[in-house]
Amino acid sequence: MANASTGAPLSINRKRIIFLVAMSLLLMSGAILFNAPEQTQIIQVKFPSGVTVDAEVADNPERRLIGLAFREELPLQGGLLYIFDHSAPHKVWTKGFLIPIDVVWIDESKQVVYLLKDVEPCAQDPCPWYGPPPENARYVLETHDGFIEREQVRIGTEVTFALQL
Repeated sequence: MANASTGAPLSINRKRIIFLVAMSLLLMSGAILFNAPEQTQIIQVKFPSGVTVDAEVADNPERRLIGLAFREELPLQGGLLYIFDHSAPHKVWTKGFLIPIDVVWIDESKQVVYLLKDVEPCAQDPCPWYGPPPENARYVLETHDGFIEREQVRIGTEVTFALQL
């Protein structure tokens, strides 16, 4: 029996369709396997008051670009620690953020060099950039809004990082 529109046997068209579906499934499976998200690394950022922020690590360009975007909530003692390859006058923005945050810039010696409180999310372009700090920073910590005031974080505050395994 032949296909009325092309004259080709139906079995050849079925084989092509099956082959295309199988290839599509194989490609999708490979994409999922090779692009599976890495387990999020957590660093405990400790402040002199004794409070600890369990901060996700943003140590590559993709994670630094996304930051806390699209999050509907952030735990009270949660945050995101940007780890840059070198100290510089790093800037951040809140494009795509859904929640307000506090931002803490930290230098190479782990001392706070700049603070911004209650930074609002940015819903429309162009989004403002925040920073740079007056001194170079190696790390930027984004926390729940109100954190800086609640924990009395000040410029010069020394923090410590403890990697959680």
